[in-house]
Amino acid sequence: RDGRMTDTEDRIKHVLEPLLGQPDPRERLSAYHDMPYALFRYDPAEEFALRKEITLLETRLGQKGKRIVRISLAGCLDQSMRSQRPIEEWIAAEREQGIESVVETVHAVLAEYSPLVDIVASRMPEEPDPFRDIVFISRTGALFPMYRTFSLLEQLKGRVHVPTILFYPGDLDGPAGLRYMGVCEAEHNYRPKIF
Repeated sequence: RDGRMTDTEDRIKHVLEPLLGQPDPRERLSAYHDMPYALFRYDPAEEFALRKEITLLETRLGQKGKRIVRISLAGCLDQSMRSQRPIEEWIAAEREQGIESVVETVHAVLAEYSPLVDIVASRMPEEPDPFRDIVFISRTGALFPMYRTFSLLEQLKGRVHVPTILFYPGDLDGPAGLRYMGVCEAEHNYRPKIF
């Protein structure tokens, strides 16, 4: 690379960071008071570069007095699956029943038996202070193809009290549509703002 910023780095530094650095970012983040969160879209191929950028952003915001809580959806997925059976059994099931069957089962676990939304909500800051706390939800691609982030965001409504950014691997489709991982059919009814 020639030292120039990628589009993702540019949007993190010049759009997201100034907003999150404000005393109370909630109003600029969302039009809905019970949904103080937004999506930050990036190209799925940039996953590892993005993780590094999130760490740098966390450091810079920390220097401005912000407290960052990072929630890994890969970690939440792992917790949800392990609550039902050991990972080795999931791997064996995939070999025996095939991937489609296991994807359906995992979806049911995340939706009903050990709801992903409850795990994410339980990892939110203990005594949330919207003027200090910021939550980054990352590793979203780990849920593919078992769970669409769209349903997670809808279910988190009213359970998030501090500015929260969900880092979303996908493509834009029109002004407000997103294609998860660039392959799923586009969702056009995201209410959260997309950066």
